[in-house]
Amino acid sequence: MLQQLTGVGAGERHAAIILNSYKRLLGKPLLPQGEQESAADALFHADLVVLSHGTQQDPVLNYGNRAALSLWEMDWDAFTRIESKHTAEPMIQEERQRFLEAVAGQGYIDDYNGIRISSSGRRFRIEQAVVWNLYDEAGAYYGQAAAFANYTFV
Repeated sequence: MLQQLTGVGAGERHAAIILNSYKRLLGKPLLPQGEQESAADALFHADLVVLSHGTQQDPVLNYGNRAALSLWEMDWDAFTRIESKHTAEPMIQEERQRFLEAVAGQGYIDDYNGIRISSSGRRFRIEQAVVWNLYDEAGAYYGQAAAFANYTFV
């Protein structure tokens, strides 16, 4: 279960789950090692867009770093109340099936591209996103996260 969030951004536990799951699945760190910066601060202030959702039937976003909040034009409270599927245009069935099979098979996909929509209706294409499964300290499935640096407004 997600630890209680304080202020803006995730707590240390949630940030560690995002970072540790990425490193375990992809074999490299998501972020460069920072000097004396907490995992939560480093993740929230990263230039890379990072977001995650929980394990609900229709997953709800439970994390967005500063770059994600800015791109989707939302504050923390609005962002963490929205179902993940409402941030995107529907995927073509073949693309969706490939995506689901890849994430299920290896725990991540590192070449996702797709159209997303901000709260104001502004559309943007994310490019070469990594989407990965999250696992907590006990190895239990915890949700999914995504990260990307490249996007283009369309």
